[in-house]
Amino acid sequence: MRFWKLTTAAIAATLLVGCGPPQVDQSDSGADSRTGTLRVWLFDEANRDPKEKVVNAAVEEFEGNHRDVTVEVRYIAVDTRSERFTGAFNDPSSAPDVAEFGNTDLASYVAAGGMSDLTGVIEDWPAATDLSDSVLDTAEVDGKTYGVPWFTGVRALYYRTDVFDELGLEPPRSLGELVETARRIRSERPDMYGIAAGGKYTYAMMPFIWASGGELAERRNGSWRSAVDSEASRRGIRTYTGLLDPAICPPDQCAQLTGTESIQAFAGGKAAMAIGGDFNRTAVDEGAAGDNYDVVPLPGRKTGSIAPAFAGGNLLGVLRSSDHSTLAQEFIKVLAGKKYQRRMYEAMSYLPTFEDVQDRVAADDPAIEPFIETLQAGTRFVPSTPAWSEIDAQEILPTMAQRIATGEKVRPATQRAAQRMNSAFDDR
Repeated sequence: MRFWKLTTAAIAATLLVGCGPPQVDQSDSGADSRTGTLRVWLFDEANRDPKEKVVNAAVEEFEGNHRDVTVEVRYIAVDTRSERFTGAFNDPSSAPDVAEFGNTDLASYVAAGGMSDLTGVIEDWPAATDLSDSVLDTAEVDGKTYGVPWFTGVRALYYRTDVFDELGLEPPRSLGELVETARRIRSERPDMYGIAAGGKYTYAMMPFIWASGGELAERRNGSWRSAVDSEASRRGIRTYTGLLDPAICPPDQCAQLTGTESIQAFAGGKAAMAIGGDFNRTAVDEGAAGDNYDVVPLPGRKTGSIAPAFAGGNLLGVLRSSDHSTLAQEFIKVLAGKKYQRRMYEAMSYLPTFEDVQDRVAADDPAIEPFIETLQAGTRFVPSTPAWSEIDAQEILPTMAQRIATGEKVRPATQRAAQRMNSAFDDR
């Protein structure tokens, strides 16, 4: 049975958007009441009902086991979360005890001093041993854990089964095969892109860098430094930007494509392949590709390997100002626990972060298996620093990719990008 119920835009926004760090001064509450009202902030959805039903069931269970506690859930807009969290960090009286937030926002919130260290909670929680290690890494800053991964999302390779059958092709098993397959499709089907590779689709380019042994940045002597100008990273960048070629995906049409637009090109029948997330499935199902597509893990550099995917997703954490910290931790263990992660998947198609739950949903829903396989092969994440919000906002990596796609050599383009990234790191 398939569960693909949210719109692509809603899920992608929840998983991927970033914001600047709140400028606040926060301190611990010092109180830890075991009764009263537990305030919870969760992100709103285009269609809240499925999510709300799961949350309400978790609240009912929690309140049933804590008779003197009332859980008050408030749904906040994703687009205004920066202002809301800044206000909460500055005014504890308006702050929640528990909050949902994007994993790319975590470093900024920690730098602002707004989040509680949950390292001990994770270490003492038996269920946490089944959390995916690479997904749990997205909840860490400087070796400490500040959130429980509630759900995650990864990308894999969508391809048109009818086009592959027509041309006698098999799904590519390496990045080299991917390039050659895309080139052959464009040659024999000039009405289609071999693959919809967007110059502004950074999350599609990242796996090429990681699969080639490169990194976005490295921690050196306590500071982050860009690594996109290393030889390994350049190899991955060169392979990805090589897809932005007239013989595959013409730069004048593809250099400006974002991730959403790349998926739209595939869903609309303009591309034979695309790199898309589990959260893009509904858009593809409703498009011209219809039932004529399948998904496999994005291959790595070596034949038969899987390229590391970016691990998007949201966390549940406790604010430092909470005067119900123990209750907040206990509530998170319920809502982000295995039982309700499974229910959240069934309601919202959010991928679970516990590997045993992942195995069960893949067994029940084979369509999700390529994404689970990608998850369990090991994911990667952006540098855990507030500087990443600035790097992202300045579009440093998309600008680099577009420059290369429109004729600049890889070496100077990566050097310029590295310099700009290092300036952002230095500012933090």
